[in-house]
Amino acid sequence: MGTTGLPGVPEPGLGPSPYPVTTMPPIDVNERIAAIETTLGSIETVLDLPAMKVQLGLVEAEASAPDLWDDQEKAQKVTSRLSFLQGEIRKVEALRSRLDDVPILFELAEGEDDEAALADAMKELDALETSVAELEVRTLLSGEYDSREAFVSIRAGAGGVDAADWAEMLLRMYTRYCERHNWPFEVNDTSYAEEAGIKSATFHVKVPYAYGTLSVEQGTHRLVRISPFDNQGRRQTSFAEVEVIPVVEQTDHIDVPDDDLRVDVYRSSGPGGQGVNTTDSAVRITHIPTGIVVSCQNERSQIQNRASAMAVLQSKLLERRRQEDQAKMDALKGDSAGSWGNQMRSYVLHPYQMVKDLRTEEETGNTAAVLDGEIDSFVEAGIRWRKQTASS
Repeated sequence: MGTTGLPGVPEPGLGPSPYPVTTMPPIDVNERIAAIETTLGSIETVLDLPAMKVQLGLVEAEASAPDLWDDQEKAQKVTSRLSFLQGEIRKVEALRSRLDDVPILFELAEGEDDEAALADAMKELDALETSVAELEVRTLLSGEYDSREAFVSIRAGAGGVDAADWAEMLLRMYTRYCERHNWPFEVNDTSYAEEAGIKSATFHVKVPYAYGTLSVEQGTHRLVRISPFDNQGRRQTSFAEVEVIPVVEQTDHIDVPDDDLRVDVYRSSGPGGQGVNTTDSAVRITHIPTGIVVSCQNERSQIQNRASAMAVLQSKLLERRRQEDQAKMDALKGDSAGSWGNQMRSYVLHPYQMVKDLRTEEETGNTAAVLDGEIDSFVEAGIRWRKQTASS
């Protein structure tokens, strides 16, 4: 009896096969490995690993200085930079090692005719493709401030108590995202709402490229759900605004005359108005010319809170200047294609489960995972979308 040569596929006219049909990969394994090789090679060129290693050596020398911690702020920046460079180099080298090993895994599986080993090799190939694609997104962060750390501010919008609760849910989503990536962050200020949730919050993400990565999350986030605060169980739509700004550096030169500032001090408080401390250590700074208001209450000292609040104000003024410069450039070009509009993502929990980005069309039905910080696919799609929009 003849055979087609394919497992599970019978000769024509012989009826259905008693064996399960094996579906071959849509793309040849060798082609997929070659594609990964090309992408990883491009990443290594863009990141310039030799230069990164030279820079790592210089930072390691700084970190080993005996008087490093005499200046704690500088020490934290040095150790953060050291950790970042070590992580980036280790990540690329680990991907290169895995890519070198993949063909060996397939050769061993095929040589031993081991289906389980072949399945494991395919799983590793899939994982490698995903990891390289994620790292490729990192190379798209080439904006003027993309390499900076970031301040992320969340404010409750329309929707009453549901909006305040939604703002707190977003704060948790982003801090969980940071935790998943082992990114250090610090909450500078939280203004609690009376019944539930928060009016606003600002936190500092202390890792290089935090601004470039998270800036695509800026905009209005819309939540649709059955309100837990409505005793009639009605559906409620609420909104919250996310703002992402780069942290200023000494070279930015944002001059802020003391006469342009109004500084108020008050007692820090927590949920429900419970006193956190018994001194007027919290600081609120108003920049009179622009009306920008910032505050900080996470430190025990008024001096420390003022310094933290000034850092946020400096960053907001830098972002304002950047937006004004961008507006002038857009006016000269007559191009407003970069505008995202107001609403950028919708989170629907009722009558169905769906999170959808209105710019990139990225979507998922796993709303629980997204609200627990699994937003990588949305962030990556946003970065690619921004790059494509900027170059079109």
